[in-house]
Amino acid sequence: MRVLVAMSGGVDSSVAAARAVDAGHEVVGVHLALSRMPGTLRTGSRGCCTIEDSRDAHRVAGMLDIPFYVWDFSERFKEDIVDDFIAEYAAGRTPNPCMRCNERIKFAALLDRALALGFDAIATGHYAEVLRDDEGRPELHRGEDLAKDQSYVLGVLTSDQLEHCYFPIGATASKAEVRAEAAERGFSVANKPDSYDICFIPDGDTKAWLADKIPMRPGLIKDSEGEVLGRHDGAMTYTIGQRKGLGIEKPAADGKPRFVTGLDPATNTVTVGSRADLAVSHLTGIRTSWAGAAPSDMGSTPETGIDCEVQIRAHADPVPARAWLGEFVAEAPEHEVNPIVDEVEVPAARPAGQLMHVDVDEELSGVAPGQTMVIYRGTRVLGQATIDSTAKDRITPAPEFAGA
Repeated sequence: MRVLVAMSGGVDSSVAAARAVDAGHEVVGVHLALSRMPGTLRTGSRGCCTIEDSRDAHRVAGMLDIPFYVWDFSERFKEDIVDDFIAEYAAGRTPNPCMRCNERIKFAALLDRALALGFDAIATGHYAEVLRDDEGRPELHRGEDLAKDQSYVLGVLTSDQLEHCYFPIGATASKAEVRAEAAERGFSVANKPDSYDICFIPDGDTKAWLADKIPMRPGLIKDSEGEVLGRHDGAMTYTIGQRKGLGIEKPAADGKPRFVTGLDPATNTVTVGSRADLAVSHLTGIRTSWAGAAPSDMGSTPETGIDCEVQIRAHADPVPARAWLGEFVAEAPEHEVNPIVDEVEVPAARPAGQLMHVDVDEELSGVAPGQTMVIYRGTRVLGQATIDSTAKDRITPAPEFAGA
């Protein structure tokens, strides 16, 4: 195949490129410039896409004797990822920029350009696998190393995109094996730290970064009964499940910690409560998509739903669940005006598309609208949806467990 490898400058994509070459493919490396003003050096494992990362990728490409290019995707990244991140927070939601980047940049803008240039596939250093069902259709599966599995952040990929995806390290038993291989090949990135923060907020201070982008409006912090407990500088800098930095002087009656349990941009109010108040058993999702063929046995009522597992964070454990399709929402306006932050255009709360409902067998805690839920059957990713709302109680009866 003609393969375009997205080379971030890290160890995973470097070994992925090397394995693609070893497999006999015609390989070209490309580094995505996602910022018009990239930092010069990384700070340990914080951030990515720096000039240093670009040079590391170029150096590996030279050792592999493959062509290497830097493509400027900074404007597209700003519009589709950074601006979306700001708008989602302004709307009181907690977005996942890595999911959006995979959906709109790496496996959309980059893949589209690759196919237009005659490439057969794009390769990345993700820990996931693309397998085929009995009819030859692509399926997305977890990587062999479950500790490093990245299938969750790839859950937004469609069947058409999976047809052109190549993950050379997905079947590798461990990250240690990848690093050892990189060292054997003489790659200087063999021991380079993994990046784990939001790439465009390299210092990790999301609150300070947002405060510079969204006009902050002071408001009230209340408990579930409506009692005013304190004031905040801006509701959109809080997230569901947050415990620290609440600015509440009055302790809870039982002396236990308080957590953010709700955000209301319309009234600019932050609601806090106990850890128990964070527990949810039902999720409703929007923007549903399928990673391959949609499950044929999934109906549109709780009774005709499917048993599956749901995962709500990249490194969270999946929990048993029952999922079914909801109504199909007719076309909605792409954006709406935030009543508090009218300077920021925010996405419509419920865009057009299929809803998905999920009842979980084990209560989840700290789930925020804007997060992504990915549903699995075994190792296979079935699909995903963006969490729009949650509820404390299940819709379907709780499962009966032996001995209960």
